[in-house]
Amino acid sequence: MCGRYAATKDPAALIDEFAAVDLTEGRIRTDHNVAPTKDVPTVVQRHPRDADGAVLEDEPAVRSLRMMRWGLVPFWAKDPGVGSKMINTRAETAKEKPSFKKAVSARRCLVPADGWYEWRRDGKEKQPFFMTGPGDGSLAFAGIWETWRPKEDKDADPLITFSVITTDSVGRLTDIHHRMPLLMPREKWDTWLDPDRPDVTDLLVPPPADLVDTIELRPVSSLVNNVRNNGPQLLDRVEPAADSALFELPNS
Repeated sequence: MCGRYAATKDPAALIDEFAAVDLTEGRIRTDHNVAPTKDVPTVVQRHPRDADGAVLEDEPAVRSLRMMRWGLVPFWAKDPGVGSKMINTRAETAKEKPSFKKAVSARRCLVPADGWYEWRRDGKEKQPFFMTGPGDGSLAFAGIWETWRPKEDKDADPLITFSVITTDSVGRLTDIHHRMPLLMPREKWDTWLDPDRPDVTDLLVPPPADLVDTIELRPVSSLVNNVRNNGPQLLDRVEPAADSALFELPNS
């Protein structure tokens, strides 16, 4: 699963990396401990609309950086609180579940991240790890998004929410947790974001081994366990205790 990650890039870096226009209205904040229900930057690609809101399908789609809240709220939900239960979407069933299938076809996004946290467990003990890629480039989680308004106020500002798609872990990552975010390789970004391609079945599969092999499995402080803790110290590598089996990883 993916229940916590880090997103520390500034808007200029994200705009350049994802070739997107900035529609975040200055709301991006450095966050070393992103948790569900927070507003974070995402990347979408949509056709423009006319003054009446009609989609101009003949106009080129525009890629943009937008703020969304983590935790999908379907348009038919009675209460936005349901979003806290829909932070992840399983790739294997996303096309079948009523809450997700329309979004998979029509509302896909990328979620830029420095990396994500996961906890390796041994009985009652658990050790947090930070999974991050090489260099300064972002990892891109595959995501889906929705727009929600209260039924009693159709003119209210929309709540835009997203869910991170997850898949079976592969390679060395299986030693940490059996699930992982669906990492979208850079060469697949255009296809995943294409608003004119409803069928992305071929992309709802575990990431390629050559991408996973580049991921660093970094043991970090238990400070990350508390969502109120934040700051770059959460990403620092910690040294294992002499008798701890939780740090024993293959080829890490």
